[in-house]
Formats: sequence, structure tokens, C-alpha cells
Amino acid sequence: MMRIVVTGKEGQVDTSVQALGESLGLEIIRVGLPEIDLSKPETLSGPIKAARPDVIISSAAYTAVDKAESEAALAQAINAEGPGELAKIAAELNIPLLHLSTDYVFAGDKDGVYSEGDAPGPVSVYGVTKLSGETQIAAATPNHVILRTAWVYSPYGNNFVKTMLRLGETRDELNVVADQRGCPTYAPEIARALLLIAQKLVGDPDPALRGIFHLTGQGETTWAGFAEAIFEGSALRGGKAVKVNPIPTEAYPTPAKRPANSRLSGEKLAEVYNLRLDPWRVSLDDCLTRLTGVAAPVKE
Repeated sequence: MMRIVVTGKEGQVDTSVQALGESLGLEIIRVGLPEIDLSKPETLSGPIKAARPDVIISSAAYTAVDKAESEAALAQAINAEGPGELAKIAAELNIPLLHLSTDYVFAGDKDGVYSEGDAPGPVSVYGVTKLSGETQIAAATPNHVILRTAWVYSPYGNNFVKTMLRLGETRDELNVVADQRGCPTYAPEIARALLLIAQKLVGDPDPALRGIFHLTGQGETTWAGFAEAIFEGSALRGGKAVKVNPIPTEAYPTPAKRPANSRLSGEKLAEVYNLRLDPWRVSLDDCLTRLTGVAAPVKE
């Protein structure tokens, strides 16, 4: 039985990895507070080595994008120093490390989709710390896979889908940003990819399997388009109809700057691993079914 250590106990991805991994007969060991603290790298080695993992999945992160602007040191510790230490531990154990990164490593000013070869240029503290994490991992071990993802949602934790549904309970219309484009990505689909990649890496030393890859749901939309799809799916299940008013980014100021373009190409992942995530609308349908307990009616 493959034994996989996953950082995080309450996150969307680690919860999804545990649910799927156990259904596949894998041993998933989630580690998090209080036994480990990514902001204190000295806490990591003991619990992780004691678990005797075959793979480490680094999914826990400081994800409070706006708060990071005033907590740069803490974000750096959790998003960079911690993953760097995980990479050193993986190197000592001679096992692969899989790490989740983000679209925020890019400035978001490119016309087309971002590929793995495009130069990073983060415009927020969060993005800077996540890019630093990538750099520290690469310096510590070549036996790594860094997966940049974006716009993560799921039935678990806090995310855009659950926020929209909650706000829609008490409002008839919502203003949502319409000039930021990206690829909504379903955490259970991320988990599927992580476990497939983990199983491939163990026992296969091919350098082509290592490095940086982009991992997002197929297709693209805006936040406003995503919100409209959420309420359309909810209405099909008997939920309340909510009007979405598209607004520009300038009308919704935030402490941290967001990339206007978060679109990531998944072609490298498809070529190397023969792996594509489901279209985001398909995944959203599954998420809404899980959240509401009601499947959408089958179209005639």
C-alpha cells in the first residue's frame, strides 16, 4: 500500500486527497496543526519521517491573499520556507515531493494563456511568496512536481462557490468582477491528478516527469461568468434565482492586486502524463450536487 503524507487537515485539496485516496486503497496521512507548523520549519521533520511516506504532497498554504499584504513575513514562512524544508526532507528520504502553487506567480498581463515557460512576475505579496516556494523547492530536490492551479473550489472549506450560494440566500442580485479571466478548478479533480502523478513518480526516475506543470479545469470564464453558472445550476436544483451584475475590478478595490489573466495552459500535463481535468462546468455540476444533495434534472 502506498503511503502518502499530505500537509493540511482542513483544506479543500487535502480533504479531497484523503477522500479519493482512501477509496483507491492508498494510505493517506494528513499532517497539520498542532503537530506541524509550516511557519516553524523545525517542526516538520519528526512527524513526517515518523510516517515513513512514499510521497509527500505539499498542499497547505497561506492563502489569505489580501491579508498577506500586511503579513508578508508570515506568508513567506508558510508559503516558501515551509515548502523548502519539506523538499529537503523529501530529498533526505529519497522520495518525490508534489507541491501546489498558483496562477498568482504571473502578472496577469499576457494576452494569451500562460505556459510553464512564461516568465513569472507576481504583483502581490501572496504571489511573491508562492514563487519563492517554487524556487526553494527546486533548489532542495530535483525529485519534485510543482503544480500551478487557480480558482480552486469544492464542497469543502471556504471558496467562491460556497460564498456565492451563501450570499445569494439573502440577496436578489450581486455585483461580481467581470474583467478577470481564469480557469475554475475543482479540488476533487486536483486530488485525482495528484494521486495519479504520485503513483507514476514512485519507481520511475524519468526527469521528464518532474518539474513545473499547470493544472486547471478545462475552459475559461470570468468571476461574473462563474457566478452566473453557479446560480443557474442552483436554480435547476430548486434554489433561488440571483441576478449577477458584471462590474470592473476598479469597482471592487482590494488590498492585493489580482491578475487580470489567470488562464493556464494544461498542454504540458496532457503531453507528459496524458492527464486533463474535466471541463469546469462539468465539475461545477458535481460540486453543486454534493452541496445541495440534489442532482440537476436530465435535459431531454
